[in-house]
Amino acid sequence: MSSQTSAPAKLDGAVLKVAGVVVLGAIMSILDVTVVSVAIPTFMEKFGATYAEVAWTMTGYTLALATVIPLTGWAADRFGTKRLYMAALLLFTLGSVLCATADSIGQLVAYRVLQGLGGGMLMPLGMTIMTKAAGPERIGRLMAVLGIPMLLGPISGPILGGWLIDSYSWHWIFLINLPIGIGALIYAQIVLPKDTPEPSESFDFIGMLMLSPGLALFLYGVSTLPEEQSISATKVWVPMLVGALLVIGFIFYSFKPRHPLLDLRLLRNRNLTVASITLAVFTVAFMGAGLLFPSYFLQIHGESTLHAGLLMAPQGIGAMVTMPIAGMLADKVPVGRTVPFALLLIAAGFFAFTQVGTDTSYVLLCGSLFVMGLGMGGTMMPIMTSALRTLTNHEVARGSTLLNILQQIAGSVGGAVMSVILTSELNESPPVPGVPVPPGSDPVTEAGLAIAGQMKPEAVAGFPDPGLLERGLEFAADAFATTFTVGFVLVLLTLIPALFLPRKREESHLLDEEKGATPVVLH
Repeated sequence: MSSQTSAPAKLDGAVLKVAGVVVLGAIMSILDVTVVSVAIPTFMEKFGATYAEVAWTMTGYTLALATVIPLTGWAADRFGTKRLYMAALLLFTLGSVLCATADSIGQLVAYRVLQGLGGGMLMPLGMTIMTKAAGPERIGRLMAVLGIPMLLGPISGPILGGWLIDSYSWHWIFLINLPIGIGALIYAQIVLPKDTPEPSESFDFIGMLMLSPGLALFLYGVSTLPEEQSISATKVWVPMLVGALLVIGFIFYSFKPRHPLLDLRLLRNRNLTVASITLAVFTVAFMGAGLLFPSYFLQIHGESTLHAGLLMAPQGIGAMVTMPIAGMLADKVPVGRTVPFALLLIAAGFFAFTQVGTDTSYVLLCGSLFVMGLGMGGTMMPIMTSALRTLTNHEVARGSTLLNILQQIAGSVGGAVMSVILTSELNESPPVPGVPVPPGSDPVTEAGLAIAGQMKPEAVAGFPDPGLLERGLEFAADAFATTFTVGFVLVLLTLIPALFLPRKREESHLLDEEKGATPVVLH
């Protein structure tokens, strides 16, 4: 018990070397989501594809993540974290190189799926490796290190992607992963400790046939929602229903086998359950609306991709300020005493975006993003620290897998819901008279035309009404404000489960198995 009351030890050089490997992998995986998002117009032009076709370069990657994450916990036990991590790095790097060679949109989507199969394992494996390397007293500090790429990826991705496409070509948003991947593989081989796999567990084939396809189908339906604009569309509700039934079936089944694919018995641990609920609600709220912040700068203010990315930088700066502090506090102070205050900071910064218009001050918006970043740095990683601290060494891999699946689902649901709200609000603006509408198509609205006019002035050149652009942009700004208001309310709702986070010192069980104790979570 002395280790629980003494001051946490500082991170030594050996632990920081391990953290460096994990951060490299996380940077590649997370950056590749946001870098590709800015290349969608380029892909449409180069491959002669529609937006719906090009959007699958992101959707396919997401579905691959959801499919492979449930396998990670078992595979880590069976083959060892070092071997599996290096295999995931190799698969992700190979997928990146293949993406750069794609000659058609179909090839690009297929190679993105291959990328996702490797990228999906990097984050849960990285969390497992770092948790074991740090020990129970330093989990908070090490999670703060892992949180850097998680927070900076969405900010630096658009900047990097815009610069590479403008200065070189779209191929380089994928080729840049080649030197990073090779360096990470060499680094991992040298630094990561030797594996101690436990091959005694049998693989849960029944669970895999239920959970992985169930998650993929459900997220496919969710991802199709913005395109169809209605949950009643067959492409939306059928895969969502089938996927949900498979996942529900897995939930009931998972308590029967001794070693299920995803160990939901871990949720008997109160800290893990409360942290998981808090993390899921927060991800839906912030990540869903947060993806639209750059879109606001692009579509309402007419900024370039590079400038929109730069305007998001204050959020990353704010996170860098508080994340190391939050990491140290997580090792000393119960997260239930710090996370609610960090959420209030996020809500305070978020409020300004509920009032946005066509001429909202950049000083106000950048200041608000900085405040949100301060809160972000004190939220996500401390919550994960609380979730993993009380698991035993053997349970960490499966706990990390569970948290990553929850984040993936919550992020996809949040992004889809916010996109549907925004699209619905934009479509409520007045239709533009005199524009021919093909059968089965939606009428052209003032807001939609104005947004196109911000990006391409010639889009409104043929219309004599001089107030069309201004009036349409006002409707569009109101639509963004309404969508951000929903996100703001959801952030406030996150405070409810956050109030149940531990407010007393948590006893770590990470070393219980080494001492010969019985794992407390499963029994």
